[in-house]
Amino acid sequence: MIKIFIDGEHGTTGLQIRNRLKIRNDLDILSIPEAERRNTSLRTDYLRMADIAILCLPDDVAQEAVQLLEGYATRIIDSSTAHRTAPGWVYGFAEMTKKQKHRISAAQYVSNPGCYPTGAIALIRPLRESGLLAADYPLSINAVSGYTGGGKQLIAQIEDRFHSNAIHANYFLYSLTLKHKHVPEIMVYGQLSKTPIFTPGIGRFTQGMVVCIPLHLRLLEKKVDLSVIYEIFCMHYQDQDIVEITSYKDVLATTRIDAEELAQTDRMKIYITGTDNTGIVNLVAILDNLGKGASGAAIQNLDLMLKA
Repeated sequence: MIKIFIDGEHGTTGLQIRNRLKIRNDLDILSIPEAERRNTSLRTDYLRMADIAILCLPDDVAQEAVQLLEGYATRIIDSSTAHRTAPGWVYGFAEMTKKQKHRISAAQYVSNPGCYPTGAIALIRPLRESGLLAADYPLSINAVSGYTGGGKQLIAQIEDRFHSNAIHANYFLYSLTLKHKHVPEIMVYGQLSKTPIFTPGIGRFTQGMVVCIPLHLRLLEKKVDLSVIYEIFCMHYQDQDIVEITSYKDVLATTRIDAEELAQTDRMKIYITGTDNTGIVNLVAILDNLGKGASGAAIQNLDLMLKA
């Protein structure tokens, strides 16, 4: 059987991946006890023994793990931000563009996307490839995620009201310097030449995410209405079953969009909202920050690589 090693299996993303894979009988899961997780020699042995290593580590530790595997045949899925725009790495968002699924399947090095970028790029890329959105369009990206996306420290701050740095807010914005670590991959894979204004937020719910990108139709490269934008998205995401485009009829009947609608799933849903006579549109993506935004995407990429 194919040997899989999850380096960092005791963190939030690693635990999710481990729990998902333990029920499978087609894989040999190599596992290090939590007490030995900092044993570099043992980790190195497991990394080099694995057919595919899934890195659920801080950026610097992920970079070290990749260095340990230089010259070895081990294929890598890295869930950190360390290699998302690095040369030689394939971006692990299979639905992003044509043939991306095949690139992932054949790759030795796959960078698992961030949760916010998955939603943002899903909304931007179809418009860029269609020529409707200029590379220097003044984009704003507004998003809110479930608090599990912040890892164990943030989870403790929100769930433990006696924590020394407890957070009592039901919703808060952060990264107020507008230099969030996810911006570079949004720009590269969204094919943008100007930095978008990205405002991320955290809500007091465990899993789920909503990403919004408002647009002025008069600033687009072609004169279009909402129905044209809808058709562009339908064509871009045809022949796959992960990203769903909500029908124009269903959008009109929708009174609210729930950030938790796709919690516990590995899918994404896109809403194209607005009305033609206003000249404005709001593109909305919902997903699970730990599903399609993290561990679910990693397993989708793993399954593609297993087909190689």
